[in-house]
Order: sequence, then C-alpha cells, then structure tokens
Amino acid sequence: MIHTHNLFRWIVLILALLTIIKSFSGMRNNKDFGASDRKWPLLFMIAMDIQLLLGLMLYFTRPLGFQNFQNIGTANVMANAAFRFSALEHPVGMIIAIVLAHIAFRLTKQAIDHRTKFKKIFIYSLLSLILMLATIPWPFREAIARPLFPGM
Repeated sequence: MIHTHNLFRWIVLILALLTIIKSFSGMRNNKDFGASDRKWPLLFMIAMDIQLLLGLMLYFTRPLGFQNFQNIGTANVMANAAFRFSALEHPVGMIIAIVLAHIAFRLTKQAIDHRTKFKKIFIYSLLSLILMLATIPWPFREAIARPLFPGM
C-alpha cells in the first residue's frame, strides 16, 4: 500500500502542475473559461481524494500513523521527528492541500469573470502544490526520508 501511495504522488504532482500551467495560461492570455479548462482542476481534485483514501488506509494500519497520534501529547512522539511528521505534520499539511484543491475546483463553478476564475484557480492550486511539496517525505529529509520511487 505504501508503494501505491508513493507512486500515486507523482500523478498528483503532475496534475497539480498541469492545473497551474493551464490556469496561468488562461489568465495570461485573457482566455474564456471553457469545459476543457474545468477538467484540470477536477482531475487534480479527484487525484488528491484518491491519495487521501490511500493515506488514510496507511495512517490507520501502519505503526507510525494513528498509534503515534494517540500518544501525541507525550514527549517521545513530539521530540522524534519521524513520529511527529507521520502523526501530525504530513496528515495535517496534506489535508489542507486537499482543501485548497477542492476550493480551486469549486471556483470553476462560480459565476465570476474568466480572468478572475483562472487567477483564483492558479493561486489555490499553487498554494496546494507548495504545501504538498513541503510535507512530502523527500529523500533529502533526513529523519523522514523515503525513496523517490518505491523499491529503489
């Protein structure tokens, strides 16, 4: 399951980038917002929701997740970077990123001018991506490092 969660992050990150690029392009070129422009925030949001479900399954079945959250008030969990990251920092950061992705998609339904719609989708998607990048256990993060690709 952790390999699926690890691999699926790349799909989420690619869809985030495509949403950001598409919305920036629409905003910059003063384009009308059409049905094809709505699909990128939708795909990004769906991918984030799937990743959330995978993450929740891991959170409640792996030892570094919920078990550490239950003991979050104890000094050993908050003092240990790996425990704190898996019990609190990663889940909270990613849930906020998911909320931002949902807001970006919700903006595609609002009756606002096209340029403003592209701009708001761009901003919320970019904030979501930044938060994801900050809370992913990258290989260069010592205490919480995970490989870029599973099995490597």
